[in-house]
Amino acid sequence: MKSNIIIVLALLISIISVVNLKAQIDSTKHYRVYKFDIKEEIAPPVLHRTQKAFKEAEELNADFILLHLNTYGGLVDAADSIRTKIINSKIPVYVFIDNNAASAGALISIACDKIFMRRGATIGAATVVNQTGEVVPDKYQSYMRAMMRSTAEVKGRNPDIAEAMVDPSIHIEGVIDSGKVLTFTTTEAMSNGFCDGQAENIDEVISLLGVKSYEIVEQKLTATDKIIHFLINPMVSGLLIMLIIGGIYFELQTPGIGFPLAASVTAAILYFAPLYIEGLAEHWEVLIFIVGLVLVAIEVFALPGFGVAGISGIILIILSLALSMVGNVGFNFEGIPSEKIAIPFFIVIIASFASLVSSFYIGKKLFTTTRFGKLALDTVQDTNAGFTSGDDKLKHFLGKEGVAVTMLRPAGTIEIENEHYDAVAQVSFIEKGEKVVVVKYEHMQLVVKKI
Repeated sequence: MKSNIIIVLALLISIISVVNLKAQIDSTKHYRVYKFDIKEEIAPPVLHRTQKAFKEAEELNADFILLHLNTYGGLVDAADSIRTKIINSKIPVYVFIDNNAASAGALISIACDKIFMRRGATIGAATVVNQTGEVVPDKYQSYMRAMMRSTAEVKGRNPDIAEAMVDPSIHIEGVIDSGKVLTFTTTEAMSNGFCDGQAENIDEVISLLGVKSYEIVEQKLTATDKIIHFLINPMVSGLLIMLIIGGIYFELQTPGIGFPLAASVTAAILYFAPLYIEGLAEHWEVLIFIVGLVLVAIEVFALPGFGVAGISGIILIILSLALSMVGNVGFNFEGIPSEKIAIPFFIVIIASFASLVSSFYIGKKLFTTTRFGKLALDTVQDTNAGFTSGDDKLKHFLGKEGVAVTMLRPAGTIEIENEHYDAVAQVSFIEKGEKVVVVKYEHMQLVVKKI
């Protein structure tokens, strides 16, 4: 009996919605409909396609935008950007839920002006989960709850119902018991104001709107769009970061400039180029990446040890890679949730760590195996065979005193008997001008300590 009442109510609401829609439509007008699809996980490529769709719809002067949607959800930050684009659109946006509008898909659907669903479709289940399907901490749920409520309020839908799609503790009499996350079928969504009509295809959706004369312009992706979609995928971005870091690591392990650096530079171009085209990466973010590389190179090749320049360079590289994924304008980060900033840093740090670990492992394997031929010289020039690594005359300086001509940190130059020699501090650093004594001679260098 209760289910019959729900069905009757849903039909009545559907009829009223259709009547209201048709009242807004000029049956004598020829309408231009711009259609695009979201039938995959909500991620940066989908955001790129959505931005392109709205731009093209405006250029075509479309009468309304029709989103054909079927998704189980995806990244919250990408979904938030899409729903913001829909809410701020001057062109009416309608959505046809082909089968599923779960999680982030529910948020996008609620942002649309009208919702149409196929028989057997569902909408809801917007609880935020991680990649393993586990529910994430409440601070993330709180953010999603607020977005669902505010989106429903803007579109004149029940904000409590929208919030119940995220929070299982919410009880709404006759709609959902506490302890369950809300998901609507097509009939239930119609009876509760979250569906404006049932249709089986795009033509039926347009018919429900009362439009008789129309043309549909479907989104067409160019080869460039497809390449950009591929490169800005979070998984691909992570792999490119690994190549950038791994290339730098291998270049530092080999003399001269060779293939590792070329691979790193190519990966950096592939990483930054699509983000720059999308308006995410800005000039200054690319610049601090270059400055970071220069500082690391100076630390490695010009300064002994590893200090301020090297650490600063690493920090700048991580900052540039992460901030390039954030949609900030200049140095203004207002209105950008902390999650949208934290996630890129998480991706960069994890990818960098994975790159260093795998590079170390691969490097060790490559230079110790003969499977790929001789990648490294393994001939030993033994001193017993007559080979020598340096001038024995320096050995007579053992025990002699001198003065540090430069700072030894730990390598530098000392003066003994009015002659300058390369030397290494045995312990810590030695300031310029301090007296030293030679304690050892090894690896073609004098080893000294402060007197």
